[in-house]
Amino acid sequence: MSWLERDEKVVWHPFTQHQTAAKPLPVIRGKGTLLFDENGKSYIDANSSWWVNTHGHGHPHIGKALSDQFNAIDHVIFAGVTHPKAVELSERLIGLLPEYFQKVFFSDNGSTATEVALKMCFQYFFDRKATRGRFMAMHGAYHGDTFGAMSVGERDRFNRPFEPYFFDVDYIDFPDGTNDELVLKQAEELLKTEEFAGLIVEPLVQGASGMRIYSVEFLDRLSALAKKYGTFVVFDEVMTGFGRTGTMFAMDQCEVKPDIVTMSKGLTAGVLPMGLTIASQEMFNSFLSDDTAKGFLHGHSFTGNPLACAVGCANLDLFEQEETKQALKNIGEWNHAFLSDLAQHEMVENERQMGTILAFDVINEKGTTYFSNLRDIAYGYFVEHGVLIRPLGNVIFINPPYCITKDEYQTVRKTIFNFLDQLKKG
Repeated sequence: MSWLERDEKVVWHPFTQHQTAAKPLPVIRGKGTLLFDENGKSYIDANSSWWVNTHGHGHPHIGKALSDQFNAIDHVIFAGVTHPKAVELSERLIGLLPEYFQKVFFSDNGSTATEVALKMCFQYFFDRKATRGRFMAMHGAYHGDTFGAMSVGERDRFNRPFEPYFFDVDYIDFPDGTNDELVLKQAEELLKTEEFAGLIVEPLVQGASGMRIYSVEFLDRLSALAKKYGTFVVFDEVMTGFGRTGTMFAMDQCEVKPDIVTMSKGLTAGVLPMGLTIASQEMFNSFLSDDTAKGFLHGHSFTGNPLACAVGCANLDLFEQEETKQALKNIGEWNHAFLSDLAQHEMVENERQMGTILAFDVINEKGTTYFSNLRDIAYGYFVEHGVLIRPLGNVIFINPPYCITKDEYQTVRKTIFNFLDQLKKG
Protein backbone atom coordinates (compact mmCIF):
# COMPACT_ATOMS: atom_id res chain seq x y z
CA MET A 1 0.00 0.00 0.00
CA SER A 2 1.40 3.40 -0.97
CA TRP A 3 1.64 6.14 1.62
CA LEU A 4 -0.91 8.12 -0.43
CA GLU A 5 -3.36 5.24 0.01
CA ARG A 6 -2.49 5.13 3.70
CA ASP A 7 -3.24 8.87 3.88
CA GLU A 8 -6.70 8.21 2.46
CA LYS A 9 -7.35 5.67 5.20
CA VAL A 10 -6.32 7.75 8.20
CA VAL A 11 -6.07 11.51 7.45
CA TRP A 12 -8.87 14.11 7.50
CA HIS A 13 -7.66 17.12 5.50
CA PRO A 14 -8.71 20.75 6.14
CA PHE A 15 -11.14 22.64 3.90
CA THR A 16 -11.81 19.43 1.97
CA GLN A 17 -14.95 17.63 0.87
CA HIS A 18 -13.48 14.15 0.75
CA GLN A 19 -16.43 12.75 -1.22
CA THR A 20 -15.50 14.79 -4.29
CA ALA A 21 -11.92 15.99 -3.76
CA ALA A 22 -9.03 14.77 -5.89
CA LYS A 23 -6.23 12.89 -4.22
CA PRO A 24 -3.81 15.17 -2.34
CA LEU A 25 -0.49 16.11 -3.87
CA PRO A 26 2.17 13.79 -2.34
CA VAL A 27 4.90 16.29 -1.41
CA ILE A 28 8.06 14.85 0.11
CA ARG A 29 10.57 17.70 -0.14
CA GLY A 30 10.85 21.46 -0.52
CA LYS A 31 13.67 23.78 -1.45
CA GLY A 32 13.42 27.48 -2.12
CA THR A 33 10.26 28.20 -4.11
CA LEU A 34 9.90 24.57 -5.18
CA LEU A 35 8.03 21.59 -3.74
CA PHE A 36 8.80 18.05 -4.99
CA ASP A 37 6.50 15.04 -5.13
CA GLU A 38 7.43 11.39 -4.65
CA ASN A 39 8.25 11.05 -8.35
CA GLY A 40 10.62 14.01 -8.32
CA LYS A 41 8.31 16.40 -10.18
CA SER A 42 8.65 20.00 -9.00
CA TYR A 43 5.92 22.55 -8.31
CA ILE A 44 6.36 26.30 -7.87
CA ASP A 45 4.76 27.20 -4.51
CA ALA A 46 3.02 30.32 -5.84
CA ASN A 47 0.77 30.74 -2.77
CA SER A 48 3.57 30.32 -0.18
CA SER A 49 1.91 27.23 1.33
CA TRP A 50 -1.18 29.06 2.63
CA TRP A 51 0.60 32.44 2.67
CA VAL A 52 3.04 31.49 5.42
CA ASN A 53 6.35 30.84 3.69
CA THR A 54 8.33 34.06 3.42
CA HIS A 55 11.88 33.14 2.42
CA GLY A 56 11.39 29.76 0.73
CA HIS A 57 11.48 26.18 1.92
CA GLY A 58 14.53 24.77 3.68
CA HIS A 59 16.33 28.07 4.19
CA PRO A 60 19.69 27.26 5.84
CA HIS A 61 19.62 30.25 8.22
CA ILE A 62 16.20 29.19 9.54
CA GLY A 63 17.35 25.59 9.82
CA LYS A 64 20.46 26.51 11.78
CA ALA A 65 18.46 28.67 14.20
CA LEU A 66 16.06 25.77 14.75
CA SER A 67 18.86 23.28 15.36
CA ASP A 68 20.78 25.59 17.67
CA GLN A 69 17.70 26.28 19.76
CA PHE A 70 16.80 22.59 19.98
CA ASN A 71 20.23 21.93 21.42
CA ALA A 72 19.66 24.68 24.02
CA ILE A 73 16.02 24.28 25.12
CA ASP A 74 13.19 22.86 23.00
CA HIS A 75 10.19 23.77 25.15
CA VAL A 76 9.37 25.02 28.62
CA ILE A 77 6.21 26.14 30.37
CA PHE A 78 5.76 29.89 29.80
CA ALA A 79 3.73 30.66 32.93
CA GLY A 80 6.23 31.76 35.54
CA VAL A 81 9.15 30.94 33.22
CA THR A 82 10.84 32.79 30.37
CA HIS A 83 13.70 32.23 27.93
CA PRO A 84 16.01 34.43 25.83
CA LYS A 85 14.42 33.95 22.41
CA ALA A 86 10.95 35.00 23.61
CA VAL A 87 12.46 38.22 24.94
CA GLU A 88 14.50 38.81 21.78
CA LEU A 89 11.56 38.23 19.44
CA SER A 90 9.32 40.52 21.49
CA GLU A 91 11.91 43.29 21.61
CA ARG A 92 12.61 43.13 17.90
CA LEU A 93 8.95 43.19 16.89
CA ILE A 94 8.16 46.04 19.27
CA GLY A 95 11.03 47.91 17.64
CA LEU A 96 9.27 47.61 14.27
CA LEU A 97 5.90 48.89 15.54
CA PRO A 98 4.61 52.26 16.75
CA GLU A 99 6.13 53.06 20.13
CA TYR A 100 2.98 52.54 22.18
CA PHE A 101 3.03 48.81 21.38
CA GLN A 102 4.87 47.47 24.42
CA LYS A 103 3.53 44.03 25.37
CA VAL A 104 3.58 40.79 23.39
CA PHE A 105 1.23 37.92 24.23
CA PHE A 106 2.15 34.54 22.71
CA SER A 107 -0.27 31.93 21.39
CA ASP A 108 -0.33 29.18 18.77
CA ASN A 109 -1.76 30.48 15.47
CA GLY A 110 -3.82 33.22 13.82
CA SER A 111 -7.14 32.05 15.24
CA THR A 112 -5.88 32.02 18.81
CA ALA A 113 -4.22 35.40 18.32
CA THR A 114 -7.69 36.69 17.39
CA GLU A 115 -9.24 35.05 20.44
CA VAL A 116 -6.68 36.75 22.66
CA ALA A 117 -7.41 40.16 21.12
CA LEU A 118 -11.17 39.73 21.58
CA LYS A 119 -10.77 38.65 25.19
CA MET A 120 -8.47 41.55 25.95
CA CYS A 121 -11.02 44.05 24.65
CA PHE A 122 -13.99 42.47 26.40
CA GLN A 123 -12.22 42.01 29.74
CA TYR A 124 -10.83 45.57 29.67
CA PHE A 125 -14.37 46.96 29.82
CA PHE A 126 -15.76 44.17 32.03
CA ASP A 127 -13.22 44.98 34.74
CA ARG A 128 -14.34 48.62 34.55
CA LYS A 129 -18.00 47.60 34.78
CA ALA A 130 -18.54 49.41 31.47
CA THR A 131 -21.40 48.30 29.25
CA ARG A 132 -19.41 47.64 26.08
CA GLY A 133 -20.36 44.15 25.05
CA ARG A 134 -20.49 44.57 21.26
CA PHE A 135 -17.90 44.04 18.55
CA MET A 136 -17.78 45.40 15.01
CA ALA A 137 -16.36 43.60 11.98
CA MET A 138 -16.51 43.84 8.21
CA HIS A 139 -18.53 41.72 5.79
CA GLY A 140 -16.26 39.25 4.01
CA ALA A 141 -13.87 39.02 6.96
CA TYR A 142 -11.93 35.93 7.93
CA HIS A 143 -10.19 35.91 11.31
CA GLY A 144 -9.86 32.17 11.97
CA ASP A 145 -11.87 29.06 12.75
CA THR A 146 -12.18 29.01 16.54
CA PHE A 147 -15.51 30.22 17.91
CA GLY A 148 -14.60 33.78 18.76
CA ALA A 149 -12.73 34.17 15.47
CA MET A 150 -15.68 32.72 13.55
CA SER A 151 -18.02 35.09 15.38
CA VAL A 152 -16.24 38.13 13.92
CA GLY A 153 -15.85 36.51 10.50
CA GLU A 154 -18.23 36.30 7.59
CA ARG A 155 -21.38 34.29 8.29
CA ASP A 156 -21.50 31.91 5.36
CA ARG A 157 -21.55 28.25 4.36
CA PHE A 158 -18.30 27.60 6.23
CA ASN A 159 -19.81 28.60 9.55
CA ARG A 160 -23.54 28.04 9.19
CA PRO A 161 -23.72 24.93 11.44
CA PHE A 162 -22.15 26.89 14.29
CA GLU A 163 -23.93 30.25 14.03
CA PRO A 164 -26.32 29.55 16.95
CA TYR A 165 -23.26 29.45 19.21
CA PHE A 166 -21.57 32.67 18.08
CA PHE A 167 -21.76 35.92 19.99
CA ASP A 168 -23.58 38.74 18.22
CA VAL A 169 -21.47 40.99 16.00
CA ASP A 170 -22.35 44.12 14.03
CA TYR A 171 -21.03 44.15 10.48
CA ILE A 172 -20.26 47.03 8.19
CA ASP A 173 -20.22 46.60 4.42
CA PHE A 174 -16.99 46.08 2.53
CA PRO A 175 -15.71 49.43 1.21
CA ASP A 176 -15.37 48.84 -2.53
CA GLY A 177 -14.44 52.40 -3.45
CA THR A 178 -17.95 53.35 -4.53
CA ASN A 179 -19.67 53.07 -1.15
CA ASP A 180 -16.97 54.29 1.24
CA GLU A 181 -18.92 57.27 2.54
CA LEU A 182 -22.01 55.16 3.15
CA VAL A 183 -19.98 52.53 5.02
CA LEU A 184 -18.36 55.18 7.21
CA LYS A 185 -21.78 56.62 7.99
CA GLN A 186 -23.01 53.11 8.79
CA ALA A 187 -20.05 52.59 11.13
CA GLU A 188 -20.51 55.90 12.93
CA GLU A 189 -24.20 55.25 13.56
CA LEU A 190 -23.16 52.10 15.39
CA LEU A 191 -20.07 53.44 17.13
CA LYS A 192 -21.74 56.51 18.56
CA THR A 193 -23.85 54.26 20.81
CA GLU A 194 -20.57 53.76 22.72
CA GLU A 195 -21.48 50.12 23.26
CA PHE A 196 -18.56 48.64 21.29
CA ALA A 197 -15.52 47.08 22.93
CA GLY A 198 -13.67 46.72 19.64
CA LEU A 199 -13.49 46.91 15.88
CA ILE A 200 -11.52 44.20 14.06
CA VAL A 201 -10.40 44.35 10.43
CA GLU A 202 -7.97 42.75 8.04
CA PRO A 203 -6.08 45.92 7.13
CA LEU A 204 -6.17 46.84 3.41
CA VAL A 205 -6.63 43.27 2.11
CA GLN A 206 -9.27 40.69 2.99
CA GLY A 207 -7.61 37.34 2.37
CA ALA A 208 -10.01 34.39 2.34
CA SER A 209 -12.88 36.34 0.78
CA GLY A 210 -10.86 36.72 -2.40
CA MET A 211 -7.92 39.06 -1.78
CA ARG A 212 -10.25 42.06 -1.77
CA ILE A 213 -8.35 45.33 -1.49
CA TYR A 214 -9.59 48.60 -0.01
CA SER A 215 -8.03 52.01 0.50
CA VAL A 216 -5.70 53.33 3.16
CA GLU A 217 -7.83 56.48 3.32
CA PHE A 218 -10.94 54.51 4.23
CA LEU A 219 -9.12 52.51 6.90
CA ASP A 220 -7.67 55.66 8.47
CA ARG A 221 -11.09 57.27 8.68
CA LEU A 222 -12.72 54.12 10.07
CA SER A 223 -10.02 53.70 12.72
CA ALA A 224 -10.29 57.36 13.68
CA LEU A 225 -14.06 57.00 14.12
CA ALA A 226 -13.63 53.99 16.40
CA LYS A 227 -11.09 55.81 18.55
CA LYS A 228 -13.32 58.89 18.68
CA TYR A 229 -16.01 56.80 20.37
CA GLY A 230 -13.66 54.91 22.72
CA THR A 231 -13.61 51.63 20.78
CA PHE A 232 -10.41 49.58 20.53
CA VAL A 233 -9.12 49.02 17.00
CA VAL A 234 -7.69 45.57 16.23
CA PHE A 235 -5.70 44.96 13.04
CA ASP A 236 -5.54 41.31 12.04
CA GLU A 237 -2.14 41.28 10.31
CA VAL A 238 -1.95 37.49 10.22
CA MET A 239 -1.90 37.49 6.41
CA THR A 240 -0.94 41.11 5.65
CA GLY A 241 2.12 41.21 7.89
CA PHE A 242 5.75 40.56 7.02
CA GLY A 243 5.98 42.25 3.66
CA ARG A 244 2.87 41.03 1.88
CA THR A 245 1.33 44.45 1.22
CA GLY A 246 4.60 46.10 0.15
CA THR A 247 5.51 47.29 3.65
CA MET A 248 6.56 45.25 6.67
CA PHE A 249 3.03 45.60 8.06
CA ALA A 250 -0.10 46.99 6.45
CA MET A 251 -0.37 49.46 9.34
CA ASP A 252 2.86 51.08 8.14
CA GLN A 253 0.81 52.62 5.32
CA CYS A 254 -1.77 54.07 7.73
CA GLU A 255 -1.76 57.38 9.60
CA VAL A 256 -4.13 56.05 12.28
CA LYS A 257 -2.63 53.01 13.95
CA PRO A 258 -4.50 50.19 15.74
CA ASP A 259 -4.59 49.59 19.49
CA ILE A 260 -3.93 45.86 19.12
CA VAL A 261 -2.31 43.87 16.32
CA THR A 262 -2.37 40.12 15.73
CA MET A 263 0.32 38.19 13.85
CA SER A 264 1.01 34.66 12.65
CA LYS A 265 1.70 33.05 9.21
CA GLY A 266 4.85 34.87 8.01
CA LEU A 267 5.93 35.44 11.61
CA THR A 268 7.94 32.20 11.62
CA ALA A 269 8.72 32.02 7.88
CA GLY A 270 6.17 29.23 7.49
CA VAL A 271 8.24 26.79 9.54
CA LEU A 272 6.50 26.48 12.93
CA PRO A 273 3.09 27.56 14.28
CA MET A 274 2.96 30.68 16.43
CA GLY A 275 0.56 33.54 17.04
CA LEU A 276 1.13 36.90 18.69
CA THR A 277 -1.21 39.55 20.04
CA ILE A 278 0.64 42.81 20.66
CA ALA A 279 -0.93 45.52 22.80
CA SER A 280 -0.15 48.80 24.51
CA GLN A 281 1.24 49.32 27.99
CA GLU A 282 -2.13 50.83 28.87
CA MET A 283 -3.90 47.60 27.95
CA PHE A 284 -1.39 45.58 29.95
CA ASN A 285 -1.67 47.86 32.97
CA SER A 286 -5.46 47.52 32.97
CA PHE A 287 -5.07 43.87 34.04
CA LEU A 288 -2.84 44.66 37.03
CA SER A 289 -4.63 44.07 40.31
CA ASP A 290 -4.33 42.44 43.72
CA ASP A 291 -7.21 40.27 42.51
CA THR A 292 -5.79 37.31 40.55
CA ALA A 293 -9.06 36.89 38.67
CA LYS A 294 -8.52 40.28 37.05
CA GLY A 295 -5.31 39.09 35.40
CA PHE A 296 -5.42 37.92 31.80
CA LEU A 297 -5.92 34.23 32.54
CA HIS A 298 -5.34 32.79 29.09
CA GLY A 299 -2.67 30.46 27.74
CA HIS A 300 -1.73 27.46 25.62
CA SER A 301 0.57 24.51 26.20
CA PHE A 302 2.99 25.73 23.54
CA THR A 303 2.80 29.43 24.38
CA GLY A 304 6.20 31.05 23.77
CA ASN A 305 7.71 27.85 22.38
CA PRO A 306 11.50 28.44 22.19
CA LEU A 307 11.89 26.71 18.81
CA ALA A 308 9.23 28.90 17.21
CA CYS A 309 10.69 32.01 18.86
CA ALA A 310 14.15 31.19 17.50
CA VAL A 311 12.73 30.71 14.03
CA GLY A 312 10.87 34.02 14.35
CA CYS A 313 14.12 35.79 15.19
CA ALA A 314 15.90 34.14 12.24
CA ASN A 315 13.02 35.23 10.01
CA LEU A 316 13.58 38.83 11.10
CA ASP A 317 17.31 38.47 10.40
CA LEU A 318 16.48 37.73 6.78
CA PHE A 319 14.10 40.69 6.52
CA GLU A 320 17.01 42.94 7.48
CA GLN A 321 19.04 41.81 4.46
CA GLU A 322 19.15 43.97 1.34
CA GLU A 323 18.51 40.85 -0.72
CA THR A 324 15.04 40.46 0.84
CA LYS A 325 14.22 44.14 0.41
CA GLN A 326 15.16 43.91 -3.29
CA ALA A 327 13.14 40.72 -3.68
CA LEU A 328 10.01 42.42 -2.32
CA LYS A 329 10.54 45.30 -4.73
CA ASN A 330 11.03 42.92 -7.66
CA ILE A 331 7.87 40.94 -6.96
CA GLY A 332 5.86 44.16 -6.66
CA GLU A 333 7.17 45.34 -10.04
CA TRP A 334 6.56 41.96 -11.70
CA ASN A 335 3.03 41.93 -10.31
CA HIS A 336 2.37 45.42 -11.61
CA ALA A 337 3.42 44.42 -15.14
CA PHE A 338 1.43 41.18 -14.93
CA LEU A 339 -1.62 43.15 -13.80
CA SER A 340 -1.49 45.37 -16.89
CA ASP A 341 -1.41 42.35 -19.19
CA LEU A 342 -4.18 40.55 -17.30
CA ALA A 343 -6.42 43.58 -17.79
CA GLN A 344 -6.35 42.91 -21.54
CA HIS A 345 -7.62 39.33 -21.24
CA GLU A 346 -11.31 38.85 -21.92
CA MET A 347 -11.66 36.14 -19.25
CA VAL A 348 -10.43 38.48 -16.50
CA GLU A 349 -12.12 41.15 -14.44
CA ASN A 350 -11.44 43.03 -11.21
CA GLU A 351 -7.69 42.54 -11.41
CA ARG A 352 -5.89 43.97 -8.36
CA GLN A 353 -2.48 44.05 -6.73
CA MET A 354 -0.84 45.13 -3.50
CA GLY A 355 2.79 44.32 -2.79
CA THR A 356 3.45 40.61 -3.34
CA ILE A 357 -0.28 39.87 -3.68
CA LEU A 358 -1.88 39.76 -7.14
CA ALA A 359 -5.44 38.59 -7.71
CA PHE A 360 -8.17 38.62 -10.34
CA ASP A 361 -11.62 37.20 -10.95
CA VAL A 362 -12.16 34.73 -13.76
CA ILE A 363 -15.37 35.65 -15.55
CA ASN A 364 -17.93 32.86 -15.36
CA GLU A 365 -21.69 32.53 -15.45
CA LYS A 366 -22.05 31.99 -11.69
CA GLY A 367 -20.25 35.20 -10.74
CA THR A 368 -17.66 35.51 -8.01
CA THR A 369 -18.09 32.85 -5.34
CA TYR A 370 -15.77 30.71 -3.24
CA PHE A 371 -17.83 27.65 -4.18
CA SER A 372 -17.33 28.02 -7.93
CA ASN A 373 -16.26 24.72 -9.50
CA LEU A 374 -13.74 26.74 -11.47
CA ARG A 375 -11.49 26.38 -8.45
CA ASP A 376 -11.11 22.62 -8.94
CA ILE A 377 -10.59 22.97 -12.69
CA ALA A 378 -7.94 25.64 -12.24
CA TYR A 379 -6.19 23.85 -9.37
CA GLY A 380 -5.94 20.64 -11.39
CA TYR A 381 -4.57 22.48 -14.42
CA PHE A 382 -1.95 24.33 -12.41
CA VAL A 383 -0.74 21.21 -10.60
CA GLU A 384 -0.51 19.33 -13.89
CA HIS A 385 1.71 22.11 -15.20
CA GLY A 386 3.96 22.31 -12.14
CA VAL A 387 2.49 25.29 -10.31
CA LEU A 388 0.82 25.06 -6.90
CA ILE A 389 -1.95 27.67 -6.78
CA ARG A 390 -5.08 27.15 -4.69
CA PRO A 391 -7.74 29.53 -6.07
CA LEU A 392 -10.46 31.00 -3.89
CA GLY A 393 -13.39 29.86 -6.01
CA ASN A 394 -13.08 31.74 -9.28
CA VAL A 395 -10.54 34.15 -7.76
CA ILE A 396 -7.01 33.27 -8.82
CA PHE A 397 -4.18 34.84 -6.89
CA ILE A 398 -0.46 34.54 -6.42
CA ASN A 399 1.44 35.39 -3.26
CA PRO A 400 4.84 33.71 -3.64
CA PRO A 401 7.83 33.23 -1.34
CA TYR A 402 10.20 36.16 -1.61
CA CYS A 403 12.97 33.98 -3.05
CA ILE A 404 11.05 33.36 -6.29
CA THR A 405 13.27 33.95 -9.32
CA LYS A 406 12.26 35.89 -12.40
CA ASP A 407 12.22 32.69 -14.44
CA GLU A 408 9.96 30.98 -11.89
CA TYR A 409 7.67 34.00 -11.83
CA GLN A 410 7.48 33.96 -15.63
CA THR A 411 6.54 30.28 -15.51
CA VAL A 412 3.69 31.07 -13.12
CA ARG A 413 2.57 33.93 -15.34
CA LYS A 414 2.70 31.81 -18.52
CA THR A 415 0.80 28.96 -16.87
CA ILE A 416 -1.99 31.30 -15.76
CA PHE A 417 -2.31 32.83 -19.24
CA ASN A 418 -2.36 29.38 -20.84
CA PHE A 419 -5.15 28.37 -18.48
CA LEU A 420 -7.15 31.48 -19.32
CA ASP A 421 -6.66 30.90 -23.04
CA GLN A 422 -7.89 27.34 -22.64
CA LEU A 423 -11.01 28.58 -20.86
CA LYS A 424 -11.61 31.10 -23.62
CA LYS A 425 -11.58 28.32 -26.22
CA GLY A 426 -14.09 26.38 -24.12
